[in-house]
Amino acid sequence: MPTIRGTFDVKISPETLSDTAAQSGLGRLSLDKRYHGALDARAQGEMLSVRAAVAGSAGYVALERVDGTVDGRHGSFYLQHSGSMTRGAPVLSVTVVPDTGTGQLQGLSGSLAIRIEEGKHYYDFTYELTEAQ
Repeated sequence: MPTIRGTFDVKISPETLSDTAAQSGLGRLSLDKRYHGALDARAQGEMLSVRAAVAGSAGYVALERVDGTVDGRHGSFYLQHSGSMTRGAPVLSVTVVPDTGTGQLQGLSGSLAIRIEEGKHYYDFTYELTEAQ
């Protein structure tokens, strides 16, 4: 499976929650991203998060719709995020939602790793394109 690498910019904005969700301690954020490199795309999404009472512990889930090109193939797909941090130690899973690829990205599967170095966001996207069923 090929792996492509690049950078991305992200703008995160707070959003309003339902009264019930707000009372539970959840936070809701919108995501506006721009991927650069072999993944050349824009993405919009929503994130729910919670911070624990213990410093450095938290969790989040998110979905984002990615629209652009992967190694020159155009289409869109969804990424699903699940992340947690235990006293500063992060665990993150970002995967392509099955069967969400459109256009030339039908049959796309894979996972995306994110790293942040000196305030800059990087991705490593390992993917496979199979014939759509």
